This record gives sequence, C-alpha cells and structure tokens, in this order.
Amino acid sequence: MISIVMPIRNAERYLADCLNSILNQNFKNWELLAVNDHSIDETESILKKYCAEDDRITYFNNTGKGIIAALQLAYANSKGNFITRMDADDLMPSEKLETMYEAVSKNPESLITGKVVYIAEKELFDGYIRYEQWLNKLVDDNCHFQEIYKECVIASPCWMISRMQFEKCGAFSSNRYPEDYDLCFRFYENKTPVVAIAQVMHIWRDHSTRASRNDENYADNAFLEIKLHYFLKLDYNKNETLVVWGAGKKAKKIAQQLIQKNISFSWICNNDKKIGKDIYGKIIEDEKNFFDNNKNYQCILNIANISEQEDVKSFLLKLKNVKAFWFC
Repeated sequence: MISIVMPIRNAERYLADCLNSILNQNFKNWELLAVNDHSIDETESILKKYCAEDDRITYFNNTGKGIIAALQLAYANSKGNFITRMDADDLMPSEKLETMYEAVSKNPESLITGKVVYIAEKELFDGYIRYEQWLNKLVDDNCHFQEIYKECVIASPCWMISRMQFEKCGAFSSNRYPEDYDLCFRFYENKTPVVAIAQVMHIWRDHSTRASRNDENYADNAFLEIKLHYFLKLDYNKNETLVVWGAGKKAKKIAQQLIQKNISFSWICNNDKKIGKDIYGKIIEDEKNFFDNNKNYQCILNIANISEQEDVKSFLLKLKNVKAFWFC
C-alpha cells in the first residue's frame, strides 16, 4: 500500500479537485492521511464529506501548528509500505501512483521522482517557469544532487520512497524549514539513489495564497541558512581554502553567517566598485587574480546575474583545483 501524507490549510478552493485527482488514480491500493492545519474556511467540511464516501481517506486536525507538525502527525498514522506526499492545492495525473509504484518496486532502495508542470489561473511568474524547467532538466540528466545547493532539487509533492529507506533518512523527524529542502539534503546525506521518470508526475498549482509565497519559513534567508548548514556539515573541507564568490545581498548574508561561526574564508568578486572594499572586516579581492595553482579551493558562489554566472562557469573550466558550490 502507498501512504499519501497531505498537510492542508485553508484549501477549500482547490481541495475537491485535488481529492478527485487522487480518487481517479489507476493504482487503487492507497491511503490518504490528510491533516487540517487550523483552517478557518470550509476545508474540514470538505474532508468530512470525502472521508464518509471513501474509507481510504482519513483526516486529522493538527495537534501542533504548521506543515512540519502536520506531516509528522500524518506519517505517525500511516501504514503503507511506500510513502509519498501531496499538497492540497495540486493535482495528480491519473497514472502517477501506478508509475511511481512500478519504479520503486523495481528499485526499492531508491527515491523516485518525475517531471512537474505548473498551472495557474493567471500568468506564471518567470521564476516558477525557470524552476519548472530546471527541475525537469534534472530529471532528463538524472543529476539531482549535483545541483542541490542551488535550490530544492526534488519537488516536495513529487516523490515516492519505501518506508524502510525513508526511515533511514529520518522521515519527517526534522523540525527545520524549508522542510522539503531539508528532506532533500537528508536524501543526499544518506546517498539515496534517485530514479527519475521522464514524464509529468505532478501538476503544481501556483496561486497568490500558496505557502511558498507567503510563509516566512520559505523566505530567501531560510534557504540560505539551510544551504550553509548542510554545506558545513556534509561538504566543507577545513584543509581547503573556503571562498565566498560574489558580493550581493545574499553573498553578504553568507559572509555574515561564516563570521558568526568563526569560519575562515576569503571573499572575491569582479565588481570594481567592491574590490578592495572592507565589508565586515573582510577585504574583497579580485576574482581574476586570486587563485593559486598550488592550493585547493572550495567556492560558495552566489552570483545573481545570469551572464556573469556563465562567465564564471567558463572561468572555472580553466581551474583544476576549485570545487564550486552554486548557492544561486
């Protein structure tokens, strides 16, 4: 059986469509554990109606607060051999559970994911379009963990894994937000193999009230903190020179956190207005004259401009002694 865990908050507008897409799955052996996270709309009455009509659906009222507490409650009551997550404003293609189940059955130690597509009532923001394209390219190339420091490499409601493997990665035990990104890093930490399905496995709905737009737990600072936390835990090498590359707002926040943690680093960029400047007691150096062939470097790159990113990538190809970790 597949256990579907789903946190819900004020989803009355989209919840019926979401539940119908689950009921319409080709694969029938599933349970849905929905957790109402203190909704103040008609979410609970909709859940009651669907629970009365299909005993595979169970709902709980969140005893804590927030998505993590809701996921923990749902998972604690789940019984399936395989685990997946769903969001209450999204849709499942009818073949999603069947296709992912077939893949995980053949690859029981792997994490299964697939392509995503965004839908929206209004025009999609460019950032969502680029994120969709990036995620789907990761599927085509099957290289998710190579780019994990850029952004969350597995869409939060587009994965399936065996309970045994999920428990090895800590399941939903972590209380760190963004919870989907934290889970990705734990998959990475445990060297979980990824099997990517080259077809759309999830339909993501963008709208003005979605949590990723409005909840402070998904603000840029939270992403920077989680990236740096796992970089220092999993990839940082004290025997190599650590470099912050870039001098924009996010690079400055990274520098601040490293200083607070008493971690030594150098700081470089290509902006003439900032080269030689003292920021937080660090002198910013010129990237083109910085590297020494006799040293090994780890570089945290946070460069917002796309064309500058391409220039840096070309520059890095010439350097054999630099490991690049793109935080942008």
